[in-house]
Order: sequence, then structure tokens, then C-alpha cells
Amino acid sequence: MAKLACLFPGQASQKVGMGLAFHEESSLARETFARADEILGYAISRMCFEGPEEELKLTQNTQPALLVVSTIAFELFGMEPCLAAGHSLGEYSALVAAGALRFEDAVLLVHKRGQYMQQAVPVGEGAMAAVLGKELAEVEESLHDVKSGVVEIANWNSRQQIVIAGHKEAVEEALLLIDSPRAVILPVSAPFHCELMKSAEEKLAYDLNHVEFRDPRFPIITNVDAAIIRIGAAARDGLKRQVSRTVLWYRTMEILRQEGVDAAVELGSGSVLSGLLKRESRGWDTRPVIQPVGDPETLAAARSALGG
Repeated sequence: MAKLACLFPGQASQKVGMGLAFHEESSLARETFARADEILGYAISRMCFEGPEEELKLTQNTQPALLVVSTIAFELFGMEPCLAAGHSLGEYSALVAAGALRFEDAVLLVHKRGQYMQQAVPVGEGAMAAVLGKELAEVEESLHDVKSGVVEIANWNSRQQIVIAGHKEAVEEALLLIDSPRAVILPVSAPFHCELMKSAEEKLAYDLNHVEFRDPRFPIITNVDAAIIRIGAAARDGLKRQVSRTVLWYRTMEILRQEGVDAAVELGSGSVLSGLLKRESRGWDTRPVIQPVGDPETLAAARSALGG
């Protein structure tokens, strides 16, 4: 049997229409969306299915929307992994899948997380950008020369994909200094995982202290340390420190290699993490089977590929 990892996407993976096919075909999906709508007090389901895109990409909406779709995809997939990881807010989805966090608690937490992040930096004042074709050390060196505000490494996604975040003007200045082969401004409404998020981190810590964390059924790789955890207290601690610190996704993928993972599924909207792992695993001794699962068609393909 394959040594399976489950991966859960974060922000910038959202798109209008996500989860709709699951909703049309699955009573479990319909029930899960209905629970989320009731918990939040507004129709996150309709926002997922119909948009508008400008509302869906507001972080207080994006975060619960992605968590709901990932939770549905995991439940319908129905195969237990040997370990799991989620990118940024995807870590909450991973913890729900592992039974460490109740779905109801997680939906409210990520909604508040999004609100706190948006309050920390008003829309339009911050930005994030993906820098392609440059090593981490090269990007860090260029950031030291930025004069127009705060800009930091937000995500170390792969050997040559780095995401920076900070004040909009500082991000734009950094892109000029880095002069990478390609750079993409990300469709997010706040600059995550940098020091501008400190106030959000402090508010969220209070909420995390008042939610029960159980030991996960399977190990989770944390973003903030790129470390395997097996107890609920460690999960809470990782989420507390995650908001203003770098997502160490490249190191997370290295752990998958070290643990001998030979199959991985990305559960939820998009295929960002699948793409990163496909490129990174080209240098592994054994390349894993990698499948995104975001609708009934890709769900069937993943089950077929993994013999489930």
C-alpha cells in the first residue's frame, strides 16, 4: 500500500465555482456547506459557487471557504494518510482532517483569523508577490536594500519559488531589486506571514487558547517549524506562531521525501501544492504519485491511481 500524504491548500487557491460539483453530487458536501453557512451566519456556500470574486478573495471569506472545500474533499476521498500538511490556512484543514480540531471551531477560527489579518493592514496597503527563478539567499539579500517599508519572506515554497509580503510600495521596490525571470502579484487582500501581521497573531492567540485541541490521528507537519507533531498542544503552538512567520513549505516537501512518501493528494481547490511537489520531486530517488482532488472527476482519478 502507498505511503500517503494529504496536502491542504492555502490562500490564492480559491476560485469562484469551487465545491459546486461536490455540492451537486454529494449529500455530505451539502450538509457540510449548510453547517458552515449556519456557523458563519452568512452563505459562504453561495460565495464559493457564485462569487463575486472580489468578495471571495477577501481573506475573512477566503479562509473559511477553502477550509470547507478541503474538508469535504478529504471526507469524500476517504483514505487515511500516514501524515499531512497544509499551506498556511491549510494547516487548519489538515488538523480538522486529523481530528485535532472540530470543524465548527476551525470554521470560526479561520474566519476570525481572516478578519484579524485584514484589520492589521487595510485593503490596498499591503501586497504579496511570488518570485520565480531565484534562490532564497538571493531574494533575502535584495530585501535588505528595500527602503520604502516592510517586506519579508512570507513563503519558501520551493527551491526557486519565494513569496514576499509587506507594504505594497516595499513589495514593488523589492521586485525591481530582485529582477527575477518572473514575478506574480498574488490575488490576496493582505500581506500574510510578515511582521505586519503581529497584531493579528496576538488576537488569534487568545482565540486559540479557548479552543480544544486533541491529539491528531496522524502526524502533521507544521508550517512555522517544518516539524512533525503528534500532540494537540504542539498544534496550537504552531498555529499561534504561524501568522507573522514564514511558511517553510520547501522544508515540508523535504520531510515528505525523508519519510518515504510515495503518494500525495492535494485536497481542495486548485493544484498549487501538487505542482510544487511535482517539480520538487523530479530530483527524488522515487517520484511519488501526485493527485489533486477538487471535484468528483479528480476524486475518482485519485482513487483509481491509488487503488482505493
